[in-house]
Amino acid sequence: MSATAIQPPRADARRRAIVAGSVGNFIEWYEFGVYGFFATIIAARFFSTGDQSSFESLIATYASFAIGFFFRPVGAWLFGRLGDRIGRKPVLVAVLATMSGATALIGLLPTYASIGLAAPIILTLVRIVQGLSAGGEFGGAVSVMTEFAPPGRRGLYGAWQSFTVAVGLLAGAGTSAILASLMSESALESWGWRIAFLLAAPLGVIALILRSRLEETPAFQAAAPAEVAKASVGETARAIALGVARLMGWSAAGYTFLVVIPSYLQSSLHATFHQALVATVVANAGFALAILPAGWLSDRVGRRWVMLSGVVLITILALPLLNVLQDESAGLGAKSAAVFAAGFVVGLIAGPGPAMLAEMFPTNVRYTGLGLAYSLSNAVFSGSAGLIITSLIKSTGNIDVPAYYVMATCVVSAVAIATLRTDNRGKELS
Repeated sequence: MSATAIQPPRADARRRAIVAGSVGNFIEWYEFGVYGFFATIIAARFFSTGDQSSFESLIATYASFAIGFFFRPVGAWLFGRLGDRIGRKPVLVAVLATMSGATALIGLLPTYASIGLAAPIILTLVRIVQGLSAGGEFGGAVSVMTEFAPPGRRGLYGAWQSFTVAVGLLAGAGTSAILASLMSESALESWGWRIAFLLAAPLGVIALILRSRLEETPAFQAAAPAEVAKASVGETARAIALGVARLMGWSAAGYTFLVVIPSYLQSSLHATFHQALVATVVANAGFALAILPAGWLSDRVGRRWVMLSGVVLITILALPLLNVLQDESAGLGAKSAAVFAAGFVVGLIAGPGPAMLAEMFPTNVRYTGLGLAYSLSNAVFSGSAGLIITSLIKSTGNIDVPAYYVMATCVVSAVAIATLRTDNRGKELS
């Protein structure tokens, strides 16, 4: 599969690969987290005409949220093809610049009260740009991390992608919580929420400097596109479909427990904005704590067993954990433990997930293939999570909907992950 032997990368090049691959994911998920945490405020500022209920405005906000996700597969295909042809580094620099600029722009947009219907339209267009760039981020970042990793450590290297997702969400939650603590409610809703988005500009500059120092991966340099046998379109499509099935539980549970919960707690359980953010910080802390150990463990016992443990535990625990949050008599300690546990079990899937995907595709289609599998799964099961859950709660009145949604997707993922016959842990990526 390679034109020349793959030369082992230097230790400093490996460290730069982890940093360069991580910074884009951090900014991407910081922004998506902030958007989710401020969903109720965005609903009131961009999607409320005065004739709608707060629930209807929130549904419209999540629809815009979902649209960005549905453009991720387009971005994964577009940027993935470029990354598989011209290299990982230049494409990753481009998607990072696009994401950072679009995120900062949200902090400058006029609201519905200022320009009417044009406000939600412009916001949705910006979300589309973000979706395109985010679609190109995951495939390239994971390709870089796993292609620089030595055999036997790809689980740990790939887990840094998921870890920076957790750190990004925590940064978004922490920023939102700090703003909510320092500002009056009226100031936060009027203009304070914009600060969280504007911070993406300086973060983006720092990230671009770090990413510009990245070297091209050894696997890509060794592969000569003209000489590499093209992967079968049918085989690649089947691998993408299987990857989506293996990831759907992670996608649904991750966004339900880590991003949608703040709005759910406010709209369905009548929690305050600050209480919802604190719960989200605790959940993301549990998520972050599990990721790197899960990736490390998957290098030793296999991706299948660690990921299966995660989806099975989520299926068993989703409803009991949600019921603890719903129980008004439950103390703060019990509720904190519930959201922490929810985040932790999601981390068991997220840790080995990137390496598992990277090992499903050869070098010449890896950026495209794993990017499409991840973005399709996220488009359907993450981007739509808030819309599906909020709409079903509104129509059925059943506040257990989030748990049922997560359980259904994890059952499918369990079946798909069980088909993972080999973990490819000791082999060189081809």
